[in-house]
Amino acid sequence: MNQLLNLPSTFFVGCNYWASHAGTAMWSDWNPEQVDLDLLRLSDAGIEVIRVFPLWPDFQPIENMYSGEGQHFGYRFGEERLPDTEAGKAGMSEEMMARFQAFTDIAKKYDIKLIVGLVTGWMSGRLFVPPALRGKAILTDPDAIRWQVRFVQYFVKQMKHNDSIIAWDLGNECNVMGKVASQEEAYVWTASIANAIKAKDVTRPLISGMHSLHPKGNWTMQDQGELTDILTTHPYPFWTPYMDFDPLTSMRPTIHATMESLLYAQIGEKPCFAEEMGTMGPMVCGEEVAAAFARTSMLSQWAHGLPGLLWWCANDQTKLNHAPYDWVACEGELGLMTEEGRVKPALHEMGRLKKVIQAMPFENLPARSVEAVCILNSTQDHWATAIGAFLLAKQAGFDIDFRFEDQPLPDANFYLLPCVTGVFGVAKQRWEQLLEKVREGATLYVSSNDGYMLNFAELTGLTVQNRRRRASEAVAYLQADSGDIPLTIPSTFKLDFRNDRAEVLAAEADGNPVLTKATYGQGIVYFCALPLELAMSQQPGVSYNPEQFPYWKMYETISREARGARVLHVNEPQIGITEHPSDVNTTIAVLINYSEEDREVPLVMKAGWHVEESLYGERPQHRNGNLSVNVVANDAAIFYLKK
Repeated sequence: MNQLLNLPSTFFVGCNYWASHAGTAMWSDWNPEQVDLDLLRLSDAGIEVIRVFPLWPDFQPIENMYSGEGQHFGYRFGEERLPDTEAGKAGMSEEMMARFQAFTDIAKKYDIKLIVGLVTGWMSGRLFVPPALRGKAILTDPDAIRWQVRFVQYFVKQMKHNDSIIAWDLGNECNVMGKVASQEEAYVWTASIANAIKAKDVTRPLISGMHSLHPKGNWTMQDQGELTDILTTHPYPFWTPYMDFDPLTSMRPTIHATMESLLYAQIGEKPCFAEEMGTMGPMVCGEEVAAAFARTSMLSQWAHGLPGLLWWCANDQTKLNHAPYDWVACEGELGLMTEEGRVKPALHEMGRLKKVIQAMPFENLPARSVEAVCILNSTQDHWATAIGAFLLAKQAGFDIDFRFEDQPLPDANFYLLPCVTGVFGVAKQRWEQLLEKVREGATLYVSSNDGYMLNFAELTGLTVQNRRRRASEAVAYLQADSGDIPLTIPSTFKLDFRNDRAEVLAAEADGNPVLTKATYGQGIVYFCALPLELAMSQQPGVSYNPEQFPYWKMYETISREARGARVLHVNEPQIGITEHPSDVNTTIAVLINYSEEDREVPLVMKAGWHVEESLYGERPQHRNGNLSVNVVANDAAIFYLKK
């Protein structure tokens, strides 16, 4: 994607920008000297990309005029008629356009590239719209859409010759500017603005700028992927469901941006990156914790093939008295720098890691090995299910890609179908395609959240005898060499099974199967009768305390065959591993410590392989006859493995 953005860095580091002296009022309170100083400081600290926002009512300050009985009588700039110019016909302020041009000149001076969020109507808790459009349904009203189209076409035409601008962005979280009644209304608005931008400039990519997308609903990953070139996440643990359950320096929050961006990219079928991320300031954590969070998250995003990140935001904004800063307290201290220019530890770490990544002895990190395809289905909590599957796989030592059930089924050796929910189950045609893959030799894991499945007995070797609502959580006992491992898993219903031919790997105290293994054609089917992935995602502390909640042992059990191709294994759920094969004899291993403690990790290497070179962090050592590596808290160890 960095080639798509025309950036030299293998992993770009940037932030969202409002001028330190004015925040959202930077265009009406224009101070080029302060902007120059801001960008100098950002450039010196390692920032190479900023996302900038032409505030909608400043740039298109149209007002309605009315005659008798409140009849609409045209548009003006205050008392002035709209001039008979191209700018006037678009309702655009030439003064503000000149200020934006001056801004691009300053950015060019410091070699900072710009992503322009065009329709900036929603920002930091406040809706900004031109006076003429106030009170209208911004996303569906024809007049509002007409003026937005005029805005973006004029702006793009005037600014597309600036080589500091590397991408257009629809705008900041435009799906918050108003309500839509349907997916079709969301699609029509997006298509109107996207097509207007592309009509004036086909040389730059168009970025979605949206957050809180879903596989189903009004605002979908698939629609945004169809209409734009690059998708975005705004992965703040503070605001995202299930993400604030654990401390910021633990696995769930630090892998959040990685997990959500991969989900968007793979279901939306377009590149994706974290366009806004951060900790939400000093009421959430201290500056050193924010730095540890930034370091771990950045390493994780890079290791999983994402192209870069943008922090929210450049500067603190504690001294501003206009809305939204005088009514939204959390917006004041989110900067990478203070207003006076003090660089915070998070920015120091981002700048340092950028240099580390650029100094690696390869141009781009090779693609990571992926063992399984995780298919989300239509009536479940998709986000909770995706979180649970991704975290469990990471703790068990393998990687997954996501697909939605309406996408073509990719060829794979291992499929996950987690938390099948409700009476619709999986669409029959897709279900039959999946079963054919298994008959031909693939492995399938299915877990149930009281979901319906066709051919269930034939597939699993189990026959449902009865169903009842549970009075308490289920307790399953997973078989292990060291003895049975008890797992307490919330579940609404219990199915009583007759075991016809399945191997039981975990069962309740009464012997009722919970995790089973059966053959199906040439393949293997693992079945979990409980919603394991929801237990992982919807409870605080689970991923933070894997010893207390060893759910990942289930995924370790079902993935033994799939993990067999890996060169390196560790038995430590707080350490995430990605493997990046360069050729048949060389692979790069990235071990990330998603916890606040240094961890000495024993390494189990495939026969004939050895550590050739350490690229970052401590080098593996033989201690007491065993190879191990110390991975520093919230940091990584990276090395070449050779055969």
